[in-house]
Amino acid sequence: MTGTAPAAETAGTGDAPASFLEVRDLKIHFPTDDGLVKSVDGLSFQLERGRTLGIVGESGSGKSVTSLGILGLHNKRNADVSGEIWLDGKELVGASQAEVRRLRGRNMSMIFQDPLSSMHPFYTVGHQIIEAYRVHNDVSKAVARKHAIDMLGRVGIPKPDKRVDDYPHLFSGGMRQRAMIAMALSCDPELLIADEPTTALDVTVQAQILDLIRDLQQEFNSAVIMITHDLGVVAELADDILVMYAGRAAEYAAVDDAFHRPLHPYTWGLLGSMPRLDRERSERLLPIEGSPPSLINVPSGCAFHPRCPYSELNGDRSTTERPELIELEPGHKAACHLPLEKRREIWNDEIRAKL
Repeated sequence: MTGTAPAAETAGTGDAPASFLEVRDLKIHFPTDDGLVKSVDGLSFQLERGRTLGIVGESGSGKSVTSLGILGLHNKRNADVSGEIWLDGKELVGASQAEVRRLRGRNMSMIFQDPLSSMHPFYTVGHQIIEAYRVHNDVSKAVARKHAIDMLGRVGIPKPDKRVDDYPHLFSGGMRQRAMIAMALSCDPELLIADEPTTALDVTVQAQILDLIRDLQQEFNSAVIMITHDLGVVAELADDILVMYAGRAAEYAAVDDAFHRPLHPYTWGLLGSMPRLDRERSERLLPIEGSPPSLINVPSGCAFHPRCPYSELNGDRSTTERPELIELEPGHKAACHLPLEKRREIWNDEIRAKL
């Protein structure tokens, strides 16, 4: 992956991109009685095969809504979806539901946050993997069952020939997550989206799940989107990072650049609120003051300005002008009004020493 999001001027052109996955000016809005919820409001990024993109941000920033939009899982009667999503040369936003359904499972798949609620409680784990496999492959039940057993074994389920007939509630949390991964990978998808795959799992199981995703990605050469609150997971697994705030991209960069030379005050806040185990910190954790904004009444100008300690350095621009995501260094983009040199000065002289 190049580490650069597509330029704003390319959005809406309809030209097929060279990247395997490219999202252009994606907007996902939900009309409600209280107003229009702008869950995703002009998001662009790209991803290549064999690469991992970590999407981070607080709850309500639009991470999961974006992933569901890529898979075409929003009901268009309740959601207004616009922009472009290109997957291997196919545009998905304008495609029919039948076309997207054919791609879902075989070409793109998802590991959901809570496997207990995502898997049907009335059917065995094996039945659900078999069903997912046979939708896209013209094989007998016996062949599909053997494939399901093989997949369960591949993700580390002990005695897979026996556990294939168990129901989801008989699996532990870590085993359910492994079964969900087996189901998601049953058709060798080219794009795998993992939405908080290690939530509510103990640390040992988390490490096993992350190692499993990494190993399977290398085996299948899949493109992976990792959605998480945990910056440690991103540092461990991702090649590039997309920081979202209020439905938009705040920063987009290679992981090393985002951790060592971040260019957005919101990213500084996320790093400051992350505990460190590799060395002693001289300061307490630095929480981001305030709360994420309502997506019905997003603040004017820069959506982060009510919580940003540096917004006054920009005069009125922070409250009146929305910053665009622009490339400030090779492969490194940020949406902030602060001059680049001022941001470097704040990071080097004020922020970095506290982390």
